[in-house]
Amino acid sequence: MASFKAGDSFPEGVVFSYVPYTPEKEEITACGIPINYDASKEWADKKVVLFSVPGAFTPGCSVRHLPGYIENLQKIKSKGVDVVAVIAFNDAWVMSAWSKANGIKNDDIVRLMLSSSFARGQSRWRTPRFVHQEAMHLILILFLSDIGAKFSQSIGWTKGERTARYAIVIDHGKVTYAELEPAGDVTVSGAEAVLAKL
Repeated sequence: MASFKAGDSFPEGVVFSYVPYTPEKEEITACGIPINYDASKEWADKKVVLFSVPGAFTPGCSVRHLPGYIENLQKIKSKGVDVVAVIAFNDAWVMSAWSKANGIKNDDIVRLMLSSSFARGQSRWRTPRFVHQEAMHLILILFLSDIGAKFSQSIGWTKGERTARYAIVIDHGKVTYAELEPAGDVTVSGAEAVLAKL
């Protein structure tokens, strides 16, 4: 696939990696165990905002890109978005540390998905022992590792060996927005630009 565009289907077999949050591993230097996240399966019946950055903890990503999504999360949620996820070429441990550095806990997005599944009478999500019901209304950002930039390479959106800066909106398996940054700044992949297209 050369690139993504509105109207395309989100491909099968897209798997990312991430470290689920646990209270005993809440310190930024604590390491959890990465697990696979089957995005194709988990997002098949959801509305998803996916944005990609060249690298965790880099100035452009930490100062100009990620903060916009944190600040606009409730506005994004109000547009019916079920999942907000950020990917980078960094491994799952680095992405986990970046989420903690920004006050985001990966389990919160699982809580949201649990809430959505239970509302539809489904039970395929396993509830971790530390999940609290009062937090299920939250929508936060899931920090995922695009292992070896495999997904980004498959759509032709890389920056050397790194993931490029871009944003994609997927609505029940269909791409409704897909934009690659033409230069180094945050414009078409930023939260404001994406919010305008939801």
